[in-house]
Amino acid sequence: SGRQALEQARAAVEELDDMKAVVKQLEEENTELRRQARHAEKEQRSLCSRAEGLQDERLLTEGQGLREQIQAQAARMASLEVSSGPAATVGGAGGCV
Repeated sequence: SGRQALEQARAAVEELDDMKAVVKQLEEENTELRRQARHAEKEQRSLCSRAEGLQDERLLTEGQGLREQIQAQAARMASLEVSSGPAATVGGAGGCV
């Protein structure tokens, strides 16, 4: 009976040690996952910032292209006014700038 109790105690100590090892491993994994999550959040913020910058750049490029088209159209209208005289203009306006 005493020997059986001793064996049970040893088995319980072994099980406790195993559980401690599992807990330690889970804590390490948790720490690593938290680190990865922080890194992913930082990377996501960086990507969002880059996306906003690219969108702003695209809008600026589109705006510049429209500005150039308007200037070209105004120049064509001005050349038509010069070659045809003031009666050839529709509405009397030479552009929308």
